[in-house]
Amino acid sequence: MMSNEDIDRVIEMAWEDRTPFEAIKFQFGLSEGEVIKIMRKNLKRKSFNLWRKRVNEGVSQKHLKKRSEDIKRFRCSRQRGISNNKISKR
Repeated sequence: MMSNEDIDRVIEMAWEDRTPFEAIKFQFGLSEGEVIKIMRKNLKRKSFNLWRKRVNEGVSQKHLKKRSEDIKRFRCSRQRGISNNKISKR
């Protein structure tokens, strides 16, 4: 069972367009399907639908295969550091 802090962090990472599902899998061990279930359960229906639409339209970089090769990081360079983020502490 995930803590509320972990669920909040997964939602934050999923909402960020530059954070690929693979980064969420690396940090939390959750597949794309599991992330979708968490988002569906914790977001308002309209917010969830907007997120899914954005992820599937190609606007976001959630899938590494669709991602530009120029992007070499998991998070935006302007994003503040977040505690307990294993990826940003490399």
